[in-house]
Amino acid sequence: MVHDQMDGLDDGRRRLGAELRRLRDLAGLSGRDLAQRVRISQSKVSRIESGAVVPSLPEVHDWAEAVHASSEARDLLATLTEAAHTDIRSWKTELRDRPHLQHEIGATESAARCSFTFQPTIVPGLLQTAEYARRIFSMFQVPYSKEEAAAALAARLDRQLLLYDESRSFHFLITEAALRWRPGPRAMLAAQLDRISSVSTLGNVSIGVLPIDCESRAPNSHAFTIYEPADEESDDFVTVETIHSRVKAYHPSDVELYRSRWSIYGESALSGDDARRFLGELIAEFRGDGR
Repeated sequence: MVHDQMDGLDDGRRRLGAELRRLRDLAGLSGRDLAQRVRISQSKVSRIESGAVVPSLPEVHDWAEAVHASSEARDLLATLTEAAHTDIRSWKTELRDRPHLQHEIGATESAARCSFTFQPTIVPGLLQTAEYARRIFSMFQVPYSKEEAAAALAARLDRQLLLYDESRSFHFLITEAALRWRPGPRAMLAAQLDRISSVSTLGNVSIGVLPIDCESRAPNSHAFTIYEPADEESDDFVTVETIHSRVKAYHPSDVELYRSRWSIYGESALSGDDARRFLGELIAEFRGDGR
């Protein structure tokens, strides 16, 4: 299990952690000694060295000072730290040794106390019905076998159990275009929209809808999710899925950029009863034609 978790770590974070540990060992400092000098907890030192946590630039600077790192080592640390704050992995690499990423995504969601998902193109995975999700998996560039598709679908539905954990909160902003895009019959989409409306009544879930005819203050560029980890020693981060790769951004300025965009979108969104009325109108529209 530990090996599996390590395999899921971003390479940039792992390389940075290994270099920081190497420098600490060379300096003859224990994790406790280093923690006192850098003014962080000993557990955070361990998590940084394992690659589980990305240290900030000031923390890396203090670490370098504590171990009396050479100028060459400091330059390397600066480079590794910058790389660790933005991790880009191609889907080919991500799926090389596993048929799907649902368990890894589920682990990320389980470790978060709060998440914010913006989706301009399709219904977010946590809100998808089984039939909607099955059709999405059938469209992947690398076709699943029948067994792989079934496993991916089951894992995606298992992820949705987190929605009923009141210790976590989930926030969604979905465009009307995403709600209208249908990978199957109208009746299937009507059922999907009904599912979204039902989940929106949960106290720990908020769903905002961005109608096509609302005035926009920013372009709907691409989907993203902001995660706020439950572990106070872990920093917030953002995931972005593109056609060719998955991007994770950890740098505070990058995360803040996405928070700002989220706020802009939220100002134009319908929420609560207004969002459910809008969804109800769409459901009636799609149920009116059984094609």
